[in-house]
Amino acid sequence: MRYLTLSFVLFVFGQALPALTHEFWIAPENYQVELDQPIIADLINGQEFNGGVLAWYDNRMARAEVQAGGTTTQLSGRLGDMPAINTVATAPGLHVIAVETAPSALTYRETEKFANFVEHKKLPVDPNAQDYPFREVYTRHAKALINVGQDGGSDMAMGLVTEFVAQENPYQDNMSDGFDVQILYLGAPRPDAQIEVFQMDPKGTVTISLLKSDKDGHATVPVRPGHRYLLDSVVLRRPDPASIADIGGPRDFAWETLWAAMTFEVPAD
Repeated sequence: MRYLTLSFVLFVFGQALPALTHEFWIAPENYQVELDQPIIADLINGQEFNGGVLAWYDNRMARAEVQAGGTTTQLSGRLGDMPAINTVATAPGLHVIAVETAPSALTYRETEKFANFVEHKKLPVDPNAQDYPFREVYTRHAKALINVGQDGGSDMAMGLVTEFVAQENPYQDNMSDGFDVQILYLGAPRPDAQIEVFQMDPKGTVTISLLKSDKDGHATVPVRPGHRYLLDSVVLRRPDPASIADIGGPRDFAWETLWAAMTFEVPAD
């Protein structure tokens, strides 16, 4: 599929203006590949499954790895690589790419934008109680599920600060009753979390729906064959001094947001 490539403000990976800080996801060139074939994926920042392609920058990547069959391999790249992810499927079964970004900051100067954000993401904060302007720090925590061969395999918790964990394999398991997923925060189930579901059909048309996780962080996503999916969920918290040590202290930021994402495809019948 084709993505709109934005200007240099997105190319520098994360130094975006508030209006551009939407979802972040891993977009594989192919969600199903054969053994010993390349796994190539873009990093995307945008909304409604459409956005700007980001290049590889070491100082913006806090973590990048691929997990397959219980083995985790670190990913690396060269400055400015686009696509940012380029590795090889060296084992059969489900491959899970995971990326966590370094902290980035933005400034909210007026109530309306922050109010729209917290309302859309159903975050527990009163935007009218804020002093403006204020700064927010944010990080991204994305996973992508890629099928290699026909050997099955499963996702697992990978220790991201917040993450989706697939409870079944969308390429091998029966998806007629939906795709089961769990959302975690600091390794524990995240109850009553809003999950935004972006569904793209084979023609590129995107539909959006909202789900809420149960008390154990579980949710079932209705899915259709031949469609691609992006799941998104946001944690809002007061800044953790350890997570922002490189860009400032807690007094510099009013809030911290942590964005979890997962992309996958359901094979056509």
